[in-house]
Amino acid sequence: MLLAVVLLYVGAVLAVNGIWLIGQARAAEEVERVPAHAAAAAGEPADVPSSVGGRGAEPAPARAERSPLFLQNREVAVINIFTGFVGVVIALIFLVQGAVGNNLASARSGGFILLFAFTYLWVAFNQYLDAGGRAFGWYCLFVAITAIPAGIYTLQNANGNVALIWLGINWFAWAVLWGLFWALLALELPIARPTGWITIVEGVATSWALGFAVLIGVFSF
Repeated sequence: MLLAVVLLYVGAVLAVNGIWLIGQARAAEEVERVPAHAAAAAGEPADVPSSVGGRGAEPAPARAERSPLFLQNREVAVINIFTGFVGVVIALIFLVQGAVGNNLASARSGGFILLFAFTYLWVAFNQYLDAGGRAFGWYCLFVAITAIPAGIYTLQNANGNVALIWLGINWFAWAVLWGLFWALLALELPIARPTGWITIVEGVATSWALGFAVLIGVFSF
């Protein structure tokens, strides 16, 4: 049940971060779309792409920021901090249960949850300070690699449990998504927009839907 609570909020945080990625990509594209001759016509330096269409045109960043998809970094950091905090608290509960009762399953659940809880806390830190994300990108590769054997293990031990089968498949989806985060942040590939859409879809399909279904009693782990 506690795992379902984590999944519910992970779904929300992934969806919001996906929207944030798309908005940031759109804003960057607006700035890059400004031709140098338009800036010159407006009497601006050619290397400062602040307007389109000559004198009196609206600055490109302002147009991008009016989009409902554009979210401020520090605003998105709020849900990342909250979800990371929820994940850490629940992970600690599992870890204590595992240590006190010598329960490997509880300890395993706590360790797996911390993989993602730390992700959201690190993202929040980077968003709040406007820091670079290259080091975080390499951490995402670690999560992506870890997710593959975790998915295999979960499916091998599902024993026909629908929720566990769904969770096992989710591990492979998360491996792909965190691999995209690695490619976006560490390798700096221009894939922010598609990564944002995939993040939204996975947030709903892998986390929110499963967590909600378990919490209302449709499935159980």
